[in-house]
Amino acid sequence: MYYRKAHTLCTLLSKARVVSDRKLTHSLASHLKSLATMVESKKNLKTAFCIIGSGPAAHTAAIYASRAELSPILFEGWMANGIAAGGQLTTTSDVENFPGFPDGISGYELTDKFRQQSLRFGTQIFTETVERVDLSRRPFKVFTEEREVEAETLLIATGAVAKRLNFKGAAEDEGGFWNKGISACAVCDGAAPIFRNKPLAVIGGGDSAMEEATFLTKFGSIVYVIHRRDTFRASKIMQKRVFDNPKIKVLWNSIIIEAVGNDKGLLGGIKVKNVLTGETNLLDVSGLFFAIGHEPATMFLDGQLATDSEGYIITKPGTTQTSVEGVFAAGDVQDKKWRQAITSAGTGCMAALEAEHFLQEHGVQEGKSD
Repeated sequence: MYYRKAHTLCTLLSKARVVSDRKLTHSLASHLKSLATMVESKKNLKTAFCIIGSGPAAHTAAIYASRAELSPILFEGWMANGIAAGGQLTTTSDVENFPGFPDGISGYELTDKFRQQSLRFGTQIFTETVERVDLSRRPFKVFTEEREVEAETLLIATGAVAKRLNFKGAAEDEGGFWNKGISACAVCDGAAPIFRNKPLAVIGGGDSAMEEATFLTKFGSIVYVIHRRDTFRASKIMQKRVFDNPKIKVLWNSIIIEAVGNDKGLLGGIKVKNVLTGETNLLDVSGLFFAIGHEPATMFLDGQLATDSEGYIITKPGTTQTSVEGVFAAGDVQDKKWRQAITSAGTGCMAALEAEHFLQEHGVQEGKSD
């Protein structure tokens, strides 16, 4: 609506340069007044608790905060970080380790249920991406393209995006095998029936790759670790576990150039190229797991919160409290170890309760959303 008004205003201003017309002047004044009203209302949206995020951490916090009558506002983003609202879970076809769903549930359906429950208890949700925040003083300010919000407390639950490699067959589009044998979370997906007693592969050379390869040996017939160099950067103890495991085979100095399918439309193999010899081989695998790291979604904070060297928000041990009083962080944006939906939900609960206690201590007892 804001942009439609602005476009109409620009059109009228253009005409006003060459036409002197009382009706046009009246129309221009009317649109100016309307636009001014919208801009003013944009500046006056307030809440006791604002949530930035759309995954299990964000919605768990929203549910708890709504039930505590804090009238939370939640920004779920519009394709933020290239992922639909719901975050990493929306890229998972089957979730089998979240309590309450004995037959499993798709990631998209699970996140949709989170959203429905938040709405049921009164959370105000905007499908807008937060571009920047001002944490210099309370109330904090949150900015999107369409509105500004003043918040007494703020939760950052923007998650972390799994890094992927770009080669033929790796994408989600037609001809790609993402969620059809290719994944970025062995712990989440490794136990799926399509991977059991099948050859699997892991890409990476750090601790995460070592951990995921070891985990996958519980299910796969053999696990290949594909690394582009001739040494791992993982810790010595993690490397030893891989080298000592008879079900793991390391392919050094190798990269993947293509993923190919089987007769069921699932991943059937990968073409692996040795970067030293140039030799290419087709490796039969039913599963391929990226373990090359994650990137926390914290760029929009512009350094206003303390983060570690990788960009993850630092929270005080045993809490969701950040370096700024009244600002909390939950989910994968502050957790680079576990990265599970259920642990994210737990920290979302913690954040909402901590925000409620903070508001009580500072004399703000309920939400003030306009």
